[in-house]
Amino acid sequence: MTTKPKILIINDDGIMAPGLKHLWQALVDAADVTIVAPQVEQSGVGLSITLREPIHIQKVEWIDKKTPAWSVKGTPADCVRMALGTILNGRPDLIVSGINRGSNSGRNIYYSGTVGGIIDGALRNVPGIAFSSVDFHHPLYETAAGIALDLVNHLLEHPLPPGTFLNVNVPSVTNLRGIQMATQGMGFWGEDLEGRVHPEGHPYYWMGGRWHEHEEHPTSDVSLLKEGFATAVPIHVHNMTHFDSYHNRKEQFDTLFSKPI
Repeated sequence: MTTKPKILIINDDGIMAPGLKHLWQALVDAADVTIVAPQVEQSGVGLSITLREPIHIQKVEWIDKKTPAWSVKGTPADCVRMALGTILNGRPDLIVSGINRGSNSGRNIYYSGTVGGIIDGALRNVPGIAFSSVDFHHPLYETAAGIALDLVNHLLEHPLPPGTFLNVNVPSVTNLRGIQMATQGMGFWGEDLEGRVHPEGHPYYWMGGRWHEHEEHPTSDVSLLKEGFATAVPIHVHNMTHFDSYHNRKEQFDTLFSKPI
């Protein structure tokens, strides 16, 4: 009898999010699944962790009444830390995050809680995949869920190097042109501040967003998503050193600054 892989499912849209339910449904028959997700939505928190208040966890009765599920009063990275540190018996074979409502293409990944949780696992050498459905207002979770198991199986059979994860974005269409290995694009959602005045007279702001276009390479996820492809970008987080700068500047830098102060 073949042992099923152990998969931890997380997200940033919260334990009751429909995207999480679609992802669970896609994987539950093929894997030994545990869900550890935020109690409430945590979009835009990136890799942040909770330090200034206690982290509460609560057992949740899941749809099939068999899948272990926990809600965490914290961020997606908190969810990974609580899962690896106290909830799970042993390390999972894979962490899968999503299915996020909205795109995590381009430089949006710097802000994404969906991706942040996966990064936290990758820093601990636990491989992961982040899934996002691109259209925030009309996400088609079914399309992303339809490719989830194939990509999970591929990553389990053909592991990425330590400290590397797969960032997957899926157009909100019923018929994909395919799945393309891509590079991470340059576009991102920037601020679009809406100023208002409080009844007491002081100003306040809502942090809206607008898409900042950049000239994109044809291999980028931003470009390929527009063409109707789902995209999968391998992202490495272990060593962030820019080695060209290190080698080009080290001698001069050491000469200028390596004196006793």
